[in-house]
Amino acid sequence: MLKTQNIDTVEVNYEEEILRLKKEMNAVILAHFYQESEIQDIADYIGDSLQLAQAAQKTEADVIVFAGVHFMAETAKILNPGKLVILPDMKAGCSLAEGCPASMLQKMKNKFPDHIVISYVNCSAEVKAISDIICTSSNAEKIVAQLPEDQKIIFAPDKNLGKYLIKKTGREMLLWQGSCIVHETFSEKKILHLRTEHPDAKIISHPECEETVLNYSDFIGSTSALLKFVQEDSAKEFIVATEPGILNQMKKKAPDKIFIAAPPEASCSCNECPYMKLNTMEKLYLCMKNKTPEITLNEDLRVKALKPILRMLKMS
Repeated sequence: MLKTQNIDTVEVNYEEEILRLKKEMNAVILAHFYQESEIQDIADYIGDSLQLAQAAQKTEADVIVFAGVHFMAETAKILNPGKLVILPDMKAGCSLAEGCPASMLQKMKNKFPDHIVISYVNCSAEVKAISDIICTSSNAEKIVAQLPEDQKIIFAPDKNLGKYLIKKTGREMLLWQGSCIVHETFSEKKILHLRTEHPDAKIISHPECEETVLNYSDFIGSTSALLKFVQEDSAKEFIVATEPGILNQMKKKAPDKIFIAAPPEASCSCNECPYMKLNTMEKLYLCMKNKTPEITLNEDLRVKALKPILRMLKMS
């Protein structure tokens, strides 16, 4: 059990208090695979961006507690305007979302009016509002495949996922030049060194990784696809090139297998998402206790952002 002292020196058992508050508030806790293991363990739903968006759409809870990053909680609010949506730390952002201002994407869209805009879900509500379709790494290939072959596409904001989609689908796309600060850190040299030490291990990667890493991968997929792969594949060892928070679920689902986090280029913890790790059990407890920070949206913006999200969910 995780315990600490509050300002009145009264001992708090975070797990017990979170569960008590959840029942009292009629809340649901949604957690991304990249959250710390203790947050994953207390969540009602654990998943990738698509799975959590689907869970948010279906929930009957009055309060959505989103243990993830800002754009994910914002998506939950877009889908649930009448519910209270809270996030443990409002500073939990995303380099992809921050690197794609809506005003700049609008200029690109104006320059190529015959293109539709497919935006990766890792973007702000403002970017969603000027997009035609939203996608996640789980459904991006499927969504692109449903569009007419002569339909021109702008893909934002992840250039690495965009390059991967071009290679997989054969479609030409104009790419916004954004990237994930975590998935760009993986060292090709260190991964190959790991493979020499573990010759039977399979390299599995998220498509946000750079092409140099993807080229050596035995399997490429979203976090949920990676989790499914390690359960079904016959290999006993895996080198995992994505945020290492997923290893908690991999070890639970396949306890007889060995999982090795792909190392970053530098001697640091750069393969961990600094935004995801801002959320802690203490912050989760406090946000539920105080019902803040709350995600709020202008209704006109919410309605505009909702349309491409619903289109995604329908095409998924």
